[in-house]
Amino acid sequence: MAPDAVPLSGERFHTDPHALYREMRQRHGAVVPIVLPGDVPAWLVIGYRELHQLLSDSQLFSRDSDLWNQWDNIPDDWPLLPMIGHKQPSILYTVGEAHTRRVAVINDALEAVDQIELRKIVEQLADGLIDRICGQGEAELIGDFATLLPILVLAKIFGFPDEEGPSVGQALHDMIDGGENAIAGQQHLLGSMRRLLAARRVRPAADVASRMLANPRGFSDEELVQDLMVMSAAGHQPTVDWIGNTLRLMLTDDRFAASFFGGRNSVAEAMREVLWEDTPSQIIAGRWATRDTRLADRHIRAGDLLVLGFQGANDDPQVRVHQHGGSGGLTGGNNAFFSFSHGDHRCPFPAMEIAEVIARGGIEVILDRLPDMDLSVPPASLVRRPSPWLRGMTALPVRFTPTPALGGQR
Repeated sequence: MAPDAVPLSGERFHTDPHALYREMRQRHGAVVPIVLPGDVPAWLVIGYRELHQLLSDSQLFSRDSDLWNQWDNIPDDWPLLPMIGHKQPSILYTVGEAHTRRVAVINDALEAVDQIELRKIVEQLADGLIDRICGQGEAELIGDFATLLPILVLAKIFGFPDEEGPSVGQALHDMIDGGENAIAGQQHLLGSMRRLLAARRVRPAADVASRMLANPRGFSDEELVQDLMVMSAAGHQPTVDWIGNTLRLMLTDDRFAASFFGGRNSVAEAMREVLWEDTPSQIIAGRWATRDTRLADRHIRAGDLLVLGFQGANDDPQVRVHQHGGSGGLTGGNNAFFSFSHGDHRCPFPAMEIAEVIARGGIEVILDRLPDMDLSVPPASLVRRPSPWLRGMTALPVRFTPTPALGGQR
């Protein structure tokens, strides 16, 4: 372990990440020696060009976690196991032709989701959530709205019964945050996916799970279970945080104030800015070196784990495009952020489309229904979730003029 390795923990990852990444870059360069929980060594890649190089070369930097040279030091109850994926036969950890076939199964299942119908589902479910709070004059938008909407939508299009959505969402939250409930969350999610596929094996329907089962490429039910878990995890919590971080930006930045009085063009702009400046997926594990190599000025040994620093790379001053009077903002049309990864294991395009429809549709429903919404606490008191991996709000309390419920009538 490097004597100056940075612990991948501590409040600065969620209170002041931009300054922290800047300090890391000044002290260590583009590839930072880090320590994971349990004194496990790894590398955090925060250089934009270096991360692009890593994600573009799947032969040298593999997604196969079996290559890791630290497995002998990893206990069975290590909280990051669900995020590392040892012995998990999912799309995240397959490589080569097998990975290509699994991507095709997921793409086929998600591309068949009708975008117009999806938008209707998002609006219907979002309206139902707003109906619960609109007469109160105050609400907490993370717990009352953002945490619920993505999983309710995904549960609907995947094929889950509506009542299972909240418990699946909590399990995903526990698993992704990598805390003491991570293993239990993973097991709950695993059981839910197995029950879903068993039900759809007997009674197919017009949903994602049924389409995956019917795909002729011939994957086992257990392989499909693992891929549904990945799709749920990738589709839920990052979308929760995309909604929450965008609402926070729009409620605290005067540039977006007009959106609360009938404007909608800046919703997409705010969502894009979040993907650059406040991306939900801050740090992701990982890639494993297939042989000894060098990245930037670091000697990387065969089997070393390289952790993907998406926000650190987005912050790389070598790729920043300055505007807003030189304040360091990014041009509105620049989509070269790392929020959806890059290369062979990039988030599938249909999944990105679905996430954007959920996030944008949910935000626009809030703006329609609660147009005079304002924060009910000082902006400086807002708290981020204590995780270096995903960046999101713990709470977003607001006040507004009470309005009547729609009751399903829009």
